[in-house]
Amino acid sequence: MDASFYDQVFEIARLIPKGRVTSYGAIAKALGAGGSARMVGYAMSNAGIAHPKVPAHRVVNSSGLLTGKFHFSPPELMEELLAKEGIKVEKDKIKDFKKVFWDPLLEL
Repeated sequence: MDASFYDQVFEIARLIPKGRVTSYGAIAKALGAGGSARMVGYAMSNAGIAHPKVPAHRVVNSSGLLTGKFHFSPPELMEELLAKEGIKVEKDKIKDFKKVFWDPLLEL
């Protein structure tokens, strides 16, 4: 595990505004590591121990699926956190994904 890569992932994830989401791949591209979406996913699975906190619930796959929900306890927590921010989820998928998508490349 590359701690500095994880730290960079966490830094970007902390920038995601409330009520918005991004994807593992978008974070990877923002770090200049476009083929490393899976590594971003691994980082997110470790986000629970990071300080300051990382809003890992705002990071989903490129289709808007809550693929990381099993790293939350209970798994429903990811959807609940998104709902509190006004993001609608249906069948584990973000509704209006393109509308709430936050692209770190456009924001950094």
